[in-house]
Amino acid sequence: MANLATQVQELANIGDQKTKIERYKAALHEYVNGRCIPQLIAFIDHLLAEDVPLVVSRQVLQELAGLMQSAVASDSGAATLQVDELKEVGLYTLERSQQRAVSFEEQISSIRESLSTVYERAENWSEAAKMLAGIPLDSGIRVLDDNYKVEKYIQIAMYYLQDEENVSAETFINRASLLLGEETTDELKLKHKVCYARILDAKRKFLEAATSFYQLSQMQTRHFEGGKEVSEEELTVALKLATTAAILAPAGPQRSRLLKTLYKDERSARMPNYKVLEKMFMDRLLRAEEVEDFAATLATHQKAIGEDGTTVLDRAVMEHNMLAVSKLYKNISFEQLGALLGIDAAQAERVAAAMLVEERLEGSIDQVDQMLHFQRKNVSAALYAFDVQIEHICHSVESVTNAIAHKHPEFALALQ
Repeated sequence: MANLATQVQELANIGDQKTKIERYKAALHEYVNGRCIPQLIAFIDHLLAEDVPLVVSRQVLQELAGLMQSAVASDSGAATLQVDELKEVGLYTLERSQQRAVSFEEQISSIRESLSTVYERAENWSEAAKMLAGIPLDSGIRVLDDNYKVEKYIQIAMYYLQDEENVSAETFINRASLLLGEETTDELKLKHKVCYARILDAKRKFLEAATSFYQLSQMQTRHFEGGKEVSEEELTVALKLATTAAILAPAGPQRSRLLKTLYKDERSARMPNYKVLEKMFMDRLLRAEEVEDFAATLATHQKAIGEDGTTVLDRAVMEHNMLAVSKLYKNISFEQLGALLGIDAAQAERVAAAMLVEERLEGSIDQVDQMLHFQRKNVSAALYAFDVQIEHICHSVESVTNAIAHKHPEFALALQ
């Protein structure tokens, strides 16, 4: 292998531009194939110097970016550059090209994508996200397709979600949302919905997350361009996530409607959390052991402890059991209520008060006697409305029957 200084001098003396570029590329391949990292780094230093024509630097740097992509794509372990060498060369190239980044946007973007894949495989999610986030998607120098931008923003958001960096994830998914339109591919729209639902769940907006996951579990279009297909297993996972989020959502009318929808879905009976779903839908009290079994299936962010020392699940179970008690009692003392909910009387009063204020529970508090009075809907009025509807249906059926008999009297005679 020739001395670097001598080789560089020879390259600089080549007059024909096409020949010069080919010789530069040959030198690059020589260093890469020989895994001569110190010489390769020195060669990159020379390549990015201002005395090398830009047309040469760009094409040779593009060749380096292609070699890095090939090394990353190699699953056989036979790649020329190994992982540590890829990172060293890639990071050094990004650092050295920083001052002239505008001149090498395409090449830098390609190198960043390769390094992001390296970090992804090492499960270094935040670094993978930061590497992609450094790609200048809105510089205006390169004309980029909106689908490419949306794909990268979603990918960045998903990486941040893996490390539970929810704020950063939301920032990038919002950028993707602004670019969604008629030209956006169905596959990208699906990825956006999945990512957004996960962000809602991570932010503990469980009611909205459950609704989004359930919509995903009911997908009709399951085949996309490029051979992408959504499997039945993936739909089942979405349904499981919807059920979990619905159980963790604040108790109230909206959640009750969602629980009803989930409970009536025939697939729910096969879910591991079906018993908890059934009890919540039926307004039955949950036992401590059932809650513990369900808690074991939760993700880390779903087990986070709040300022009051309770978890999201603790609060969800307390509020659910409060509603269940309201179906059994006309009134109850806070001491008795606390015993049923597994908390003290003061906490039982606070939970009840919050639910009453938010109109998720109907009733009133008697602070003098320390009693909670439940208010129930007028059952007789509801039954009367039901009777009226039944009567209306019967009249409608009779009208249809008379019309048929009038037009086809033979049918009426056959029934006599």
